[in-house]
Amino acid sequence: MALPAPHLDDRRFQQFVDDAKRYIQQACPEWTDHNVSDPGVTLVEAVAHMADQLVYRLNRVPEKNHLAFLDLLGVTLFPPAAARADVTFRLSAPQPEPVLLPAGTEVSTGRTETEEAVVFATTDDLTVVPCSLTHLLRQEAGGTPEDRFQSMLGGEDVPAFSPLPRVGDLLLLGLSAAVPDCVLVLDLDSRVDGVGVDPRRPPLVWEAWSAAEGWTACEVDEDTTGGLNRPGEVVLHVPSGHALSRLGGHEAGWVRCRVVEPAAGLPSYSESPTVRAAGAFTIGGTVRAAHAETVRNELLGESEGVPGQRVRLAHAPVVDRPPLLLQIAEHADDDEASEPGAGWLEWTAVRDFASSRPGDRHFTLDATTGEIAFGPSVRQPDGTLRQFGAVPPKGAAIRALRYGTGGGRAGNVARSTISVLRSSIPYIARVENREAARGGVDGETVEEAKARAPITLRAQERAVTARDYEELARRAAPEAARIACLAADAAEAGENAVRVLVVPQAVPDRGGRLRFEQLVPGGELLSRVTGFLDERRPLGTRLAVGPPFYQGVTVVATLHAFRAADAERVRAGALDVLYAYLDPLTGGAHGEGWAFGRPLRAGEVFAALQRVPGVELVDEVLLHPADPLTGRRGDAADRIELGPSALLFPFDHRVRVIEAR
Repeated sequence: MALPAPHLDDRRFQQFVDDAKRYIQQACPEWTDHNVSDPGVTLVEAVAHMADQLVYRLNRVPEKNHLAFLDLLGVTLFPPAAARADVTFRLSAPQPEPVLLPAGTEVSTGRTETEEAVVFATTDDLTVVPCSLTHLLRQEAGGTPEDRFQSMLGGEDVPAFSPLPRVGDLLLLGLSAAVPDCVLVLDLDSRVDGVGVDPRRPPLVWEAWSAAEGWTACEVDEDTTGGLNRPGEVVLHVPSGHALSRLGGHEAGWVRCRVVEPAAGLPSYSESPTVRAAGAFTIGGTVRAAHAETVRNELLGESEGVPGQRVRLAHAPVVDRPPLLLQIAEHADDDEASEPGAGWLEWTAVRDFASSRPGDRHFTLDATTGEIAFGPSVRQPDGTLRQFGAVPPKGAAIRALRYGTGGGRAGNVARSTISVLRSSIPYIARVENREAARGGVDGETVEEAKARAPITLRAQERAVTARDYEELARRAAPEAARIACLAADAAEAGENAVRVLVVPQAVPDRGGRLRFEQLVPGGELLSRVTGFLDERRPLGTRLAVGPPFYQGVTVVATLHAFRAADAERVRAGALDVLYAYLDPLTGGAHGEGWAFGRPLRAGEVFAALQRVPGVELVDEVLLHPADPLTGRRGDAADRIELGPSALLFPFDHRVRVIEAR
């Protein structure tokens, strides 16, 4: 940790005045008229004011020197990171022609009286491709595809699977075109023949063919067919790799329905469902959006024709999506209002000028302040000057054709909150984010940089201690909510094994509840941390990066309310307290998340519930270990132990409130 800056003088204005009056009385006892209206006191206060200002400036000298040293060492502030979310655009009706949503389409949250709208911009183009159903195949487990499209067109009831459906039976639907990233609607006229299944959780999986990954699972947005048992629609979100392929002698964009093992305790099909008619169309699409506003065609001034010139963007901080596109006129007399790209040269952003040659059109960007710097000219030991990077022609106009500004934690919004279309796009009825936006991180402060610098200098890009692993992993994934490094169990992982636990950032739904799937880090996040640490770990050290073990806990409590308290309000308040106190991200005694490996005792829950407004008495508290995936609960206990790499996850609490009579 950085040493605190010394406070050279802690005296202030009034202390200077009091000291002056005391010294005057000692040196000149005959002067007694020292009230606030005396002219002498006015002079004393004027001198005291100047002394106070001088002390203030002197006290800032150590901090200024500290920051200057950090700057010499190359320590700069980390810029903010922009939150990202998958945004789904819904069409007002199926369209016969493709609908294009260009990159940079802006959407936002709703604006309220107390909160400004949070603006997001799409990072890629999205094309909603129209399609229709052209083929229908059935394939029994281990068999070959059978074409049933003509039979269905003839009015026959086509069995979707074998007479007694088995795991692996397939119903394949061929589309007239591949529909990557689109919202696909399958309109199915089914009969109530597939009896024996729970229509809310049928043993079916919908998949689409991807050229890179093969059959990939589709997210089911809605299924009103009850497992192909009644007429209705199946709304699917098709993955981005969907492509045309040949199956059963037919080329199409294939989507299939596959029979799987039913969930624990649920029945399977006793008879195959049938399909009398089917159709397909697209009704929307999904694209990634970043918390950023796009700035276009911003003039930054003219080149001075000297090395090391700096210009500043009008909006900061700058995010990486969309990337900054900087252009400089080829000649000083180029017309700024000419055709886009005519007479303009594009320059490339680099991290530093160490490898830049004199003719390279390079620049550096300070994303925190928005400052752009061109290559310097450095005098060499032999007295010659070496130019790092090209110098723009004198008088040439400099412009930022496009860049994004924004970022920060404000972009981590809950699901279904991005609902406003700011760009004018025809045929779009509504927009929504099906999952919460995540990844937004505020920019680093000066105090945080001062604390980080000694650790960076000590580690020197090497992961040796547990603190080194945590700091380096934090640098690789600043959007992670929590990171911890533990020595792995030698019996399981062998000697010299290190385990890094990563808890992703998660935004609770409305009501303050986290879902279990939000706490599972994605593959891209784990791969990024693993690759970054793998290059910096000592030889012979085994590295494992993954999520902690989440131990679900269900609290069953009985409370007595005061006579004037509303029982339902007391119950809601008690549930809020339980979920907040046991939250793996913001819970615990200090609000920094439940500690890794810390056990839970019933007495802590008693104390937390007793502070709920309206609670007179906490009668009983039972702790049940629970499985968040299956929902099963264990036997009641007064204490729940956790392993060193485990975290608590609050799950399905039950609170009973007894009203006073």
